[in-house]
Amino acid sequence: MTATGKRTASAPRRTASVNPAESPIAWLRRRKDRDGEAMISQAQFDAGERLRADFWFAQMTPRVTMNWSVTSPQQRRRRSGMAFRGDTDMHDRIENARERVRRALSAVGPELAGILIDVCCHLKGLEEAERAAGWPQRSGKVVLQLALTCLARHYGVGEVRPVSTDRPVGVRHWASEDYRPLFEVPAE
Repeated sequence: MTATGKRTASAPRRTASVNPAESPIAWLRRRKDRDGEAMISQAQFDAGERLRADFWFAQMTPRVTMNWSVTSPQQRRRRSGMAFRGDTDMHDRIENARERVRRALSAVGPELAGILIDVCCHLKGLEEAERAAGWPQRSGKVVLQLALTCLARHYGVGEVRPVSTDRPVGVRHWASEDYRPLFEVPAE
C-alpha cells in the first residue's frame, strides 16, 4: 500500500481466513446422522454462511464498546461534503449487505428468522438457541434445518424441488369418500 492508501500493483491481494470451528452450522455439516448423511446439506450450509457473511459485513452485530466513528475526522469531512470516493463505495456496499440480510430474513418469515440470526449470525449453539426460544430439547436442529432450507430457496442455492402436480391439492377431511356436508339455507 502507498501512503495515500491505494494498493500498488506489486502488493499481493490477501483474503480473510474463516475459522470453520467457530460456526455451529459447520459443526452440523461435519456431523453425520444415523444414515451416515450430513445433518445439513451443502446448500443449507452455503445459504447459512452467505447470510453470516452479509450480516458481519453489514456491521449488524451488537456493539460492545462505544462507537467512536462519529467523532473521527473522516466522518466530519463526509458531513461537510468532502467524502472520498472509497468511503461512499464502502458505505454503499454495507447498505446493500444490510438490505440483503433484511430481504433474506423477510423471505424465511419471522418464525424462522430468529434461529437463523442466533445460530448463523451470532454463532450461538443449538442448545442455547433452544433455551432462548423456550423450545423443547433437540427441536432446534429440525427448526434450523427448515429455516436453512427456506434460506437456500431464497438464495437459489442448491436443488429446488418443484411442487408435485400429480394430485390436485384440495381440502382434506376425515370423512368417507362419499361424504357430503349439509349446508343449511337461511330462511327468508
